[in-house]
Amino acid sequence: MVDIAPTRSPLTGAAWAVVAMCFFSVNDATIKFLSSEYALHEIVLIRSVIGTGFLLAVVVPLSGGLRHLRTQRLGQHILRASFVVAANIAFFMGLAALPIAEAVAIFFVSPLIISAFSVIFLGETVGPRRWGAIAVGFIGVLVIVRPGTASFQTASLLPICAAICYAGLHMMTRRLGRTEGAAALSFYIQVCFLAFALAVGLAIGDGRFAEQDNASLAFFFRGWAWPEARHWVVLLEIGVTSALGGYFISQAYRLSEAALVAPFEYIAMPLAIFSGVVLFDEWPDATAWFGIALIIGSGLFLLWRETVQDKTLVAKAPKYRR
Repeated sequence: MVDIAPTRSPLTGAAWAVVAMCFFSVNDATIKFLSSEYALHEIVLIRSVIGTGFLLAVVVPLSGGLRHLRTQRLGQHILRASFVVAANIAFFMGLAALPIAEAVAIFFVSPLIISAFSVIFLGETVGPRRWGAIAVGFIGVLVIVRPGTASFQTASLLPICAAICYAGLHMMTRRLGRTEGAAALSFYIQVCFLAFALAVGLAIGDGRFAEQDNASLAFFFRGWAWPEARHWVVLLEIGVTSALGGYFISQAYRLSEAALVAPFEYIAMPLAIFSGVVLFDEWPDATAWFGIALIIGSGLFLLWRETVQDKTLVAKAPKYRR
């Protein structure tokens, strides 16, 4: 196994997070654009083939070669990649039915879920302010989802599922990033995407379950169709942006503390609103704006509190003289 000990660089990590979010935002908008014509597992398969090829041809050589893909932690890579696959599939299914800004806003409940998980699974202590922020964030989700009303869509639950899986990914990235390079972290994700898409395609790619009234389910169960010539450039773009986004976000969390990187992921929110307005003529209504503000505000507050807490712990830590 290659021993990689990244040098911490907060500004570099933040910059990579911004770049990654730009690539992911382009990826999200493009997949939503194709969601009415192709099957999700077909898009994921083509994206992964292109992404894997791009990684092997460009990223891996620039990262030191194939030797940096060797690992003795394959099981943890597969678990991390499984979280990524589940998060992506759930989120993309949601995109097929929801306005892109609302889907992204709901997904940003992930910092709240991470904080709650830290109490449940790690036994960490969360103070009343952070619990209050978590409550506000979940109220924001309810405002956007609007359960019990005529506006409620079951598809709005999918970004929540994606956020839960993303929380698992976040924990695994911090664990693996101590010894594994960003190229390896990205490569094993692409391999698991390939395996998933091939398995699903072989099982239901004939389209026998394609007749679905729900847009999300139709996107998942639609049969495979040979892409039109004009869409190959779009599919190529999806593969490249997916590979680059995965590489840069892995690099960001390797180079900086999570509390410093995570706020920069919120640049995806204005990008999603811009994409929704320009590409899909989707402008959030007043209720959605209110919910978005609650989610983003609570998430940023949580991240700020974590940063303050980390500084306090460092300041109070006993100092020893040699």
